[in-house]
Amino acid sequence: MSTPTVKEILQSIAAGETTARDWVERSLRAIREVDGRLKAFLLVDEEQALAAADRIDRAKMYQHAPLRGVPYAAKDNIVTRGVRTTAASRILENYIPPYNATVIDKLQQAAAVMVGKTNMDEFAMGSSTETSAFQKTANPYGEDRVPGGSSGGSAAAVAAGLVPFALGSDTGGSIRQPAAFTGCFGLKPTYGRVSRYGLIAFASSLDQIGPFTRTAEDAALVLNAICGHDPLDSTSSREPVPNFADGIDRGVKGVRVGIVRHLPEEGLEPGVKAAVDRAIQQLEAEGAEVVEIELPHMEYAVATYYLIAPAEASSNLARYDGVRYGRRAEASSLLEMYERSRSEGFGMEVKRRIIIGTYALSSGYYDAYYKRAQQMRTLIRQDYERAFEACDVIAMPTAPTTAFKLGEKLDNPLQMYLNDIYTIPANLAGLPGASVPCGFVDGLPVGLQLIGRPFDEATLLRVAHAYEQVRDFAWPKPVLGVAE
Repeated sequence: MSTPTVKEILQSIAAGETTARDWVERSLRAIREVDGRLKAFLLVDEEQALAAADRIDRAKMYQHAPLRGVPYAAKDNIVTRGVRTTAASRILENYIPPYNATVIDKLQQAAAVMVGKTNMDEFAMGSSTETSAFQKTANPYGEDRVPGGSSGGSAAAVAAGLVPFALGSDTGGSIRQPAAFTGCFGLKPTYGRVSRYGLIAFASSLDQIGPFTRTAEDAALVLNAICGHDPLDSTSSREPVPNFADGIDRGVKGVRVGIVRHLPEEGLEPGVKAAVDRAIQQLEAEGAEVVEIELPHMEYAVATYYLIAPAEASSNLARYDGVRYGRRAEASSLLEMYERSRSEGFGMEVKRRIIIGTYALSSGYYDAYYKRAQQMRTLIRQDYERAFEACDVIAMPTAPTTAFKLGEKLDNPLQMYLNDIYTIPANLAGLPGASVPCGFVDGLPVGLQLIGRPFDEATLLRVAHAYEQVRDFAWPKPVLGVAE
């Protein structure tokens, strides 16, 4: 864990020991050394990154910027003005956006420097970063293992030490699960806390942008910069934004940590369960009060999600028809152009989810599938409301297993979908969630998931930070990582 954190970089620049250019050059050098095998990046923009670093070093206006000179990477479904943005899909292979996502503008204002765009599952549909149309990303802790998904490129880039933080998006666990698989900290904020303007939509009522970092404190610093109300996003919350770093070191004395009494444990690896149980015991030893809670509808979350998310994806992806932007196939008729553009542009997993979603929304099936899924979503949210009457945060595994092998689940979508069993409920309920590294099993990282009340990221980060101070497991060096 000797790769510098966001906090350490900011302190070094403020003290005059280093410059923004020093850190950007270090990041670009690391990418050149490691990414040929890791394949975390789809695009690296060296020229623009170095120019931005020089501008930050020269201008006095950036002297007190909250992320002055810190390099970062952005998942390739977050649009960037003048920089190719593909969502890892052939249908957007040559798309160069004319505008920035709000989070990119906010990070520019905070004087962070984007060095590139990271690989992902196509249109964020996947749990392994294997459905990308361009390349498969490896796990830094095992070249034959997946980094998780869909934000696997961002997670791998942070875990390997290529950048101190990266942005991802989380629709059903796509920040937390790859964070668990790669041994970094991943935060999904409350739905509406961070603007979705400029995020290429998968499922609009579930998607949320968040950071990958090395520590909870770094996540707090990044969250300070990216959240807040955005008039360009109709789902953006007007909830006041605190300084998430304030009080993060207050400890957990008196904090009530809920554990689920009848947690679904099918497929839960014993080593993962043991690591998570030990982490909860360490929090209890630090003064947290552990209480049992019930989430009776949790077992239905995966089925609920895989009706709602594909239905929304079916609507969102209808815009990719070859007419306005994206791939346009040569054809003799309009209908043939639609068919060929989409057949050539979309991968198998995207096509599968569009078909499922269109079916669930179709006449005669809407009430039986989509409407019932929305009713179950309400019950799941109500379960959490009741649970939070008894506790302040909920703790459980992030994923039931450690990182599986590349190709192991690609031909079995149902088995792949079940990997999200512990992360999906928080998206359905719109809650904040984080994954904190809590151990290793056979050299592969394990994540402790913490779920908080709506807009209470501060407590969640505080608990995560307290655990980081007392965790005592051996932390192996990544196989694919920056030479220390």
